[in-house]
Amino acid sequence: MTQQQDRLIALDTFRGATIALMILVNNPGTWAHVYAPLRHAQWHGCSLTDLVFPFFLFIVGVAMRFSFEKYEMCKYGPLFWKVINRTITIFVFGLLLNAFPFIRQDWDWSTLRILGVLQRIALAYFFASIIVVRTDIKG
Repeated sequence: MTQQQDRLIALDTFRGATIALMILVNNPGTWAHVYAPLRHAQWHGCSLTDLVFPFFLFIVGVAMRFSFEKYEMCKYGPLFWKVINRTITIFVFGLLLNAFPFIRQDWDWSTLRILGVLQRIALAYFFASIIVVRTDIKG
C-alpha cells in the first residue's frame, strides 16, 4: 500500500471553490440575463468574476511551494526538467483547447489565440519556478 500524501486541505478547498466560480461565471445559463455580480467589471472596477484568474495564479504559487519541497533545491536537475515539462504540457493543452473546435481544412491559423488563460498560467508558473529555483529565497 502506498503512503498517502499530506495535502493542504485549505488549498484543495480554495481550488474547488475557484473552479466552481469559474464554471458559474463562464456558464451563466443565458447571456441575456446575467446576474450582475457575475459580470466582468468595467475598466474602473473589480468584481468577483475578475478574481478567478488571480485566484488560480495564487493557487499555482502555493502548490509550487509544497511541490518543490520534494526536490533538492538545485539550479538544474530533476526539478528544472519537471518545470519545463509541466510548462510545455499546460501551454500545449491550452493551445489545443483554443484550437480544437475550430480546426478544419480551410481554417485560418492566424485566428489561433496563442496567449489564452492556460498559456498565461503556464508562463507565470515557468517564470516563478525559475525565480524560486535560481534564488535561495525560502518562504
